[in-house]
Amino acid sequence: MKYFLTLLLTSLLFNSFAQTPTPSPENISKHINFLASDKMKGRGTGSKENFNAAEYVIKQFKKHDLKPLGTDGFKQPFIAKVKRVVVPDSLRKTENIIGFLDNGAAYTIVIGAHFDHLGMGNQGSSKEEHPEGKIHNGADDNASGVAGLIELARYFSENSVKEPCNFLFIAFGAEELGLLGSKHFVNNPTLPLNKINFMCNMDMIGRYNPDRGVGIGGVGSSPQWSAIFENIKGDVKFFTDAAGSGGSDHGSFYAKQIPVLFFHTGGHDDYHKPSDDPGKVDTKSEAGILNIEIKLIEKAMKLPKLDFTEAK
Repeated sequence: MKYFLTLLLTSLLFNSFAQTPTPSPENISKHINFLASDKMKGRGTGSKENFNAAEYVIKQFKKHDLKPLGTDGFKQPFIAKVKRVVVPDSLRKTENIIGFLDNGAAYTIVIGAHFDHLGMGNQGSSKEEHPEGKIHNGADDNASGVAGLIELARYFSENSVKEPCNFLFIAFGAEELGLLGSKHFVNNPTLPLNKINFMCNMDMIGRYNPDRGVGIGGVGSSPQWSAIFENIKGDVKFFTDAAGSGGSDHGSFYAKQIPVLFFHTGGHDDYHKPSDDPGKVDTKSEAGILNIEIKLIEKAMKLPKLDFTEAK
């Protein structure tokens, strides 16, 4: 009997550790390898592969029991316009993918990342000298952010804790065409904007440089952020920046006077080039970045709804 109980206890402990939802480098790698593979042809807005990427996100949201909160299930369709180059198909159908974790709370935290990239180099913004016809895989920009989005959805849905906030996980479309997905959402919200506590955005979190650290912007968007950041530490180092606007989707929320945080590991020589490949992503450090983000979110949830302030 004693031997049986020992085996049972060992099994329970093993299963407990095995099922921990802590962000996993292996999961991050799996998501990035799919989204940024050559067969996805750079996930250009309006392409078949862009819709395939959206379906992949939906599959992951369903796996983690999120509720659909788009206008068509998990989808929030909209029309994006290509403006930076002249193309015959300047108007393109795309969508945001929106999943809701309902904790029955008064306020909701938005966690976002964009799933589109530059496709085959025909929609503008490429840094390649002759980009047309070349696959821009966008492993860091922004398969890394989407992988982080999915891992945070897994963590908050499987951590056996009913948090004091709900969560809205959004994979934005058409970010590369001018933050169009996030702008569409804040102008057509599927949840009242005054019920949003704050927004966290991940854009390019896959190329951690230990000499630089991960940058976390937006700390000037709420007077509470400075206290929330006190004593936060992790396996990667970080620095903060006050700016709440900027060239990614958090800027759309900041413009609506919603506090934001923006996670970014910085520019590199592969930015907006066909060479932004999965093998160059540091998945272990990305997991460390997500753990810091979790600590910040969990600490912020101990406070009342954050106040907005204009970043100086």
